Amino acid sequence: MSDIRTTLGAAGAASAALPLRQYHPAHEPHPENGTALGFWLYLMSDCLIFAALFATYGVLGRSYAAGPTGAQLFDLTLVAINTAFLLLSSITFGFAMLRKQVGDVKGTLLWLAVTGFFGLCFLGLELYEFAHLIHQGATPQRSAFLSAFFTLVGTHGLHVTFGLIWLVVLMVQIGKHGLIHENKRRLMCLSMFWHFLDVVWIGVFTFVYLMGVL
Repeated sequence: MSDIRTTLGAAGAASAALPLRQYHPAHEPHPENGTALGFWLYLMSDCLIFAALFATYGVLGRSYAAGPTGAQLFDLTLVAINTAFLLLSSITFGFAMLRKQVGDVKGTLLWLAVTGFFGLCFLGLELYEFAHLIHQGATPQRSAFLSAFFTLVGTHGLHVTFGLIWLVVLMVQIGKHGLIHENKRRLMCLSMFWHFLDVVWIGVFTFVYLMGVL
């Protein structure tokens, strides 16, 4: 009996000497910086998607199949205006993030609304361009060049559309709950996504439109 007590006492002392395991509390479902890391991984996967689309356009961008070329189709003035809309939306999003830093809910919502307006202008002009090209007979099935063009530019436009939906939902959340920790984290993720789309569009403007008219 004494041997059993001695063994149990030694086991208890040994377990007390071991460091306590750290468990994640149930009321904190997001580890610190976990969301940012996950979102960076998502952006890297999106980079791979656009890299594949750019590579496809690079291979097929001169396959006109006796159809219209980029120099015949692209209106650089219209594209330049559209580029300005998207770049301005990135600047106004930066202003929204500055107002977020000082806890100004109304200022944050105002600049997010301006950002959404410029984003809608960008999408409106892009849809007008697509409609104009299709009216001219420059449809995606006309040539490999047009298939690659509509796929690349359309994928970017689809990302902008999802970004605008996200923006509206986030504005509703901020208006309802204010600049709580969760909404600040969501704003940070949307900011990274929006600026990423700007960088991609600069590549589209240079690689597709500018080189297309040469």
